[in-house]
Amino acid sequence: MSSTTEPSGTIEIAPIADSSLLAFYRDMNSPERRTFWACAAGWALDGMDFMIYPLVIGTLIAMWKVDAGTAGFAGTLTLLASAVGGWLGGYLADRIGRVKTLQLTILWFSVFSLICACVQNFDQLLIARTLLGLGFGGEWAAGAVLMGESIRPQYRGRAVGSVQSGWAVGWGLAVLAQAVLFSWLPPETAWRWMFAVGALPALLVFFLRRYVEEPEVAAATLARQNASGVRPKLHEIFSRPILKTTILASLAVTGCQGGYYAITFWVPRFLTTERKLSIVSSTGYLAALIIGSFIGYLAGAWLADRIGRRKLFLYTSLGAIAIVLVYTQLPLTNEVLWVLGFPLGFFASAYFSGVGAFLTELYPTRLRGSGQGFCYNFGRGIGALFPYLVGMLSSSTSLANAIAIFATAAYCLFFLAAFALPETRGRILHADG
Repeated sequence: MSSTTEPSGTIEIAPIADSSLLAFYRDMNSPERRTFWACAAGWALDGMDFMIYPLVIGTLIAMWKVDAGTAGFAGTLTLLASAVGGWLGGYLADRIGRVKTLQLTILWFSVFSLICACVQNFDQLLIARTLLGLGFGGEWAAGAVLMGESIRPQYRGRAVGSVQSGWAVGWGLAVLAQAVLFSWLPPETAWRWMFAVGALPALLVFFLRRYVEEPEVAAATLARQNASGVRPKLHEIFSRPILKTTILASLAVTGCQGGYYAITFWVPRFLTTERKLSIVSSTGYLAALIIGSFIGYLAGAWLADRIGRRKLFLYTSLGAIAIVLVYTQLPLTNEVLWVLGFPLGFFASAYFSGVGAFLTELYPTRLRGSGQGFCYNFGRGIGALFPYLVGMLSSSTSLANAIAIFATAAYCLFFLAAFALPETRGRILHADG
């Protein structure tokens, strides 16, 4: 064990003796493995639920005669609401516990996904998706903190990053559901069943209630707070000692989220309009993107512990800029575009594997839920503007150009903010009051 000294005090660092990808899983006990699989399943179903809307957006545009900017605005409102939900969900996790908050937020967004399947017009869908976003953001905040605190520091990057790979699995499930439902049912009905499938995460709550325990460090901190009567304040993450951390971390996550959403939200539409592919035939192109994304998550999880969180962010942001420009700006055949889907998915996802562990390690335990929930979901909320801005810009230029402009700007912001933040690999977490 080593230590470093920062303004906030001495920080203990655990050595990483075994840097292989699956070392964390081999060394887990039963409670840790149950937590791992619960969080991975929750994140997969979370990803499936979010990606359903981008996959049906073309159908909704045609059916309800809305323009691309308005359709993109619905995605933006979902993410803006998730920013609020993430901050409040993180704060709630600091007040009542990680597991209870996770249960409540999963039930919330599952119910509103089912409501989305029953709406009668676009305005109703806009309201339902916005309310869904509150639970969507809160679920990530509670789950990421739960996972980060349950895993030993030398394995945190790989474990949390591997959980993050569940998003690609959920994305794949959404694409599979689209291929099956749009093949069997008319589009006017298929999109409703897509949203109905998004209610499945509610089943995970039964597993959480029975098998997943509160992390020891969080339980000890909560017990101290109950004994002293001193509770964390919602605005405490903006106090002077950690204000700089909150600002820089929020900007970094804004960049990585904005770039991701500028790409993944509009690529399905890009393939069916500018590349003239049908919904079903575009599935193979999205599959290449999703496979690259899944491998990217796993590689990023390994690299987060191998080279550190900060270097992971710097290298992958540069790689993402390069591949986005190649994918959208060069006159490529569809066959080449299919091949490039793999590196596009890889670089647009690999850095996410370090984000959860990184944010966990930046904050003290009593403020971890609030800090992590705010930074990640502030970034998600501002990044949420990117689908809307891409849609608006695409009315005066090509969709490919709009994606390239906003994705590049976002990744530049990510690079600069990550450069200004400290390395946190291996930090040991302690209970505090």
